Amino acid sequence: MNFLVRCGSVFLMVLLVGCASQGGGNGSDSQKAEGSGSEAVKSSQAGVTITKPAPMADVTSPVEVCLETKGYVVEPAKNGVNEGKGHHHLIINADLPDLSQPVPKDDQHIHMGDGSTCKSIELSAGKMHTIKALFARGNHIPYDPAVTDSVVVFVK
Repeated sequence: MNFLVRCGSVFLMVLLVGCASQGGGNGSDSQKAEGSGSEAVKSSQAGVTITKPAPMADVTSPVEVCLETKGYVVEPAKNGVNEGKGHHHLIINADLPDLSQPVPKDDQHIHMGDGSTCKSIELSAGKMHTIKALFARGNHIPYDPAVTDSVVVFVK
């Protein structure tokens, strides 16, 4: 049974990653700084990556989640709205929120508004969990298209 669960989970992970890639989830060449006319994000390779934990990893709780950005600058939310800059949010076992609204703040939507790039989170043992990273401006409103990445982990 455990083998079937893992095979199904691998399939789900491949499907999720494929969908995120097609949705333009890693930034946009055409994003412009508001009112300046200059390009804020210059590379189609821009985006966010979850560097830890590895996809499909067996982990123990608390789980340390680390993120890396390319083409964006991480800064505290208190710095305000600055095009091409912002902070991370972790979405746990939930769909991405409405990109036109501030990211909710609850157990499934964890804000990293202090400008940090790593966060330890508690996840229940014996389950598969999906962790999504979502990059947003200082007002907690995500970039559109979403600057996102995701991993699936198993908590021992």
